[in-house]
Amino acid sequence: MSERSRVVIKIGTSSVTGADGQPNAALLGSIAQQIESATVGHDVLIVSSGAVNAGWSTIGAGKPRPSDPAVLQAVSAVGQQLLMRSWADAFGAQGLVVGQVLLAPHDFETRSQYLHARQTLEQLLDLGVVPIINENDAVADDEIRYGDNDRLAALVAHLIGADRLLILTDAPGLLTADPRHDANASLIEVVTEIDAGLAALAGGPGSVGSGGMSSKIQAAWMATWSGVETVIAGATSPDVVRRFLEGLDAGGTTFQARQRSLSARKLWIAFAVAAVATLIIDDGAVAALHDDASLLGVGIVSVHGRAVSGDAVEVHDRSGSLIAKGILKVDLTNDQAPESPDGIVIHRDDLVILATP
Repeated sequence: MSERSRVVIKIGTSSVTGADGQPNAALLGSIAQQIESATVGHDVLIVSSGAVNAGWSTIGAGKPRPSDPAVLQAVSAVGQQLLMRSWADAFGAQGLVVGQVLLAPHDFETRSQYLHARQTLEQLLDLGVVPIINENDAVADDEIRYGDNDRLAALVAHLIGADRLLILTDAPGLLTADPRHDANASLIEVVTEIDAGLAALAGGPGSVGSGGMSSKIQAAWMATWSGVETVIAGATSPDVVRRFLEGLDAGGTTFQARQRSLSARKLWIAFAVAAVATLIIDDGAVAALHDDASLLGVGIVSVHGRAVSGDAVEVHDRSGSLIAKGILKVDLTNDQAPESPDGIVIHRDDLVILATP
């Protein structure tokens, strides 16, 4: 590892909050102490879940957790300040200052907002402040959904050029099977490439937070494509954070970063901008894209969704496998071929290949 590293640490709801739903002061204090005691130089950013759980435990104690998104958004406004108070207390005991940063999809999908968010985080780190990051659940209309903060952690990692990402959860890492159904399930220690078979091991969502292991696999995929090594490990494993920061074996599952790097703009296209439509292309177009060509209208088999020039779209082959993602140069509508079949639909400079040949 370099003398000074930059890392993102994401902690899930089931770890951040205790059995009573309130912030787990003991665990948060332990994490802060481990960060402060690490012997190597490091800039740390925390992505913290748990706002909804903490909020509902305060205003709805003893009642079933609601499922209405509007109610959950309101509840998160209560829980967020409880979380920040707990994080401030935990780091304050170590002589460190925290700063709250609430991010929404708009902050990643609009290039100017993306750069502004990066500047803010950079300034906090320069000031010696530990950013505590969460999604802006209280006001965004599509925030509380499956796996948001796992995805957010990966986006933040590539936004600020992190060296490594640590995702802490209530599981020891990625296992060969669901331990609830297979007593012989064992830990997968190293992953060199994430494929569909590996993702199938993840199972469904967890019982407390908004995501499960599958969302963490997705986050690891995003991060490793950004050149960020990712570790999924148990939040209560002894000294897991300190060992991670010092480059020691922190246990869990390590997802090795890809060696091939993408430009900052292509990383933004690949992972920060939401796709609004899907293009299905033929085999010839797939081969051409792998040869670094632009996508021409003649190679498009069908269009699913409506998109205009400047929108991001996913590009799939006939089997439905993801091939690429890019920014359109033309308007496209459901099953309507481009007006100029030989014209460029996505220029190669605005296209990111996300599959191996």
